[in-house]
Amino acid sequence: MTTATPVSPGVSLEALLAAKESRAARQADWLTHYGQPVISLTLVTPGAVKNNLRYRNTMGVALQMCDQMLWQNGWQVLDRQVLWLPTGPEALWCVGHQAPEIKAHCAALEQSHPLGRLWDLDVICPHAGHIGRLALGRHMRRCLICDEPAHVCSRSRQHPLEQVIGRVEALIDGWFIRD
Repeated sequence: MTTATPVSPGVSLEALLAAKESRAARQADWLTHYGQPVISLTLVTPGAVKNNLRYRNTMGVALQMCDQMLWQNGWQVLDRQVLWLPTGPEALWCVGHQAPEIKAHCAALEQSHPLGRLWDLDVICPHAGHIGRLALGRHMRRCLICDEPAHVCSRSRQHPLEQVIGRVEALIDGWFIRD
């Protein structure tokens, strides 16, 4: 069952690029200020609409799961910020722990949670920069539609946008309708 979600107007490419630049500046500021790894959370939201009820609810679940992961591991959170922007929700955590282990847990969370495929959890080390999945011996993210690497399908626009958006909405609906 799919429930209609109020749709906000789409955002421009310029707005998305400005948001990405602003996020990178905040990350760099935190890395300099705290000297500790930063977790950056955004959502995988294909298409021009980045802010709607589905995405806000998905971000809420992601925030809960990330906070729980940090608490369960006993890692010190030095700072936390959540922004609800027209270009999509964003969150940052600064964590007093080793970046590779943080990334391993974030990647496991992305893979194990039913909504995890829609979460983009980046971990940035103040010394080594972005800690990628490949550096940990993990596979790259897979496409939402087929089993190819996600970046290959995304860059080549292998699948119609409507099909990708439909898959995202189905994942979200499947989680929230589960009870």
